Amino acid sequence: MNGALSWPFLRLYALVLLYFSANAILNVVIPLKGNSLGATNTTIGIIMGAYLFTTMFFRPWAGYIIHKYGPVKVLRVILLINAVALILYTFTGLGGYFTARILQGVCTAFFSMSLQIAIIDALPQENRSQGISLYSLCSYIPGILGPLLAIGIWQEEDGTYFAVVMVAIAILTGLVGYGSTINSHNEVKKAEPPLGKNNSFSQLFKNRYLFRCSIIMLVSSMVFGAVTTFVPLYAEQVKNGHAGIYLMVQAATVVAARFTLMKKIPSDGKWHSFYMMGTLLMLTLAAQSISFANVGGAFFFYTAAVLMGVAQAIIYPTLTTYLTFVLPVNNRNTLLGLFIATADLGVSLGSVVMGPIADALSYSFMYTICAVFGILMVVFAYGRQKQFVS
Repeated sequence: MNGALSWPFLRLYALVLLYFSANAILNVVIPLKGNSLGATNTTIGIIMGAYLFTTMFFRPWAGYIIHKYGPVKVLRVILLINAVALILYTFTGLGGYFTARILQGVCTAFFSMSLQIAIIDALPQENRSQGISLYSLCSYIPGILGPLLAIGIWQEEDGTYFAVVMVAIAILTGLVGYGSTINSHNEVKKAEPPLGKNNSFSQLFKNRYLFRCSIIMLVSSMVFGAVTTFVPLYAEQVKNGHAGIYLMVQAATVVAARFTLMKKIPSDGKWHSFYMMGTLLMLTLAAQSISFANVGGAFFFYTAAVLMGVAQAIIYPTLTTYLTFVLPVNNRNTLLGLFIATADLGVSLGSVVMGPIADALSYSFMYTICAVFGILMVVFAYGRQKQFVS
């Protein structure tokens, strides 16, 4: 096998599987733990949101550091910090969870940037979308069985299984990641220094390509974050609804869609309006179906899981691939970090902002608001942008 399926890349994908398997478990355990301790949706949202809010803050800096020192060196340091964060979960309560989420947030900022930059730099242009799709696919595979495993762990009384699983993931991730190497295929021009962090933020508004993609990613991620954080609690209000099954179906759909559609994702540097509008419409229908599920039942609940999974499978790799073509090459890593930061911020806001709405009104009304956001993005995605390859 060669290209995006050669051995060095397969090892990176395995590393992604291991790294994100912890989150597949924690995304269910933390809300259940908070609820059992009497925490409000607002508190649970803050703890969950701290992870990607921290990631968002460090993304642009991560792009700059990786540009300077290289992805492999940065990756090895980050895996040690990640191990500390996972072990912290095994002997602390909600306060310790909050600290661990912040540490994980820092790690994920550098981890995902290191992996994605390594893939982008090592693959020829025609294989970029495939490599990015496989990376993203592997980050969701743990979500297929992870939620069910998490519920089983939660039901185990003394917490031993949880501790063993977290430590095992920390060790295996470190072992696989430490030996990872990859060679660069694309030469990044060094004639001009990369943008500093302050200048990179200004590009969010100055660069029309980055602005459009970032807004779409931000709002879409808010919906994804609201689902990840509150479905484990909302499922109790849905007749025949089961949080583990919902999250498993959604993750399985993401994996299946990424695998079957990865060669269909545009990799030509052009903006495909109707392609994005259709995908965002699926996101909107998914959010509204979740909202209606407390009345309509499990059919709407699990239909939403499929629609949400397809939308999630397409949006991120499509926008990321498009930006690898239209962003200036010498500043691409830093600006990609800023774009991915908007995805992190969106997921964080989906927890932090939607939690108080759910407390004040209801989960159902909160998901209707998510559907309204989706409709706004359908309109925003319309427009023609000519091909621009840096």
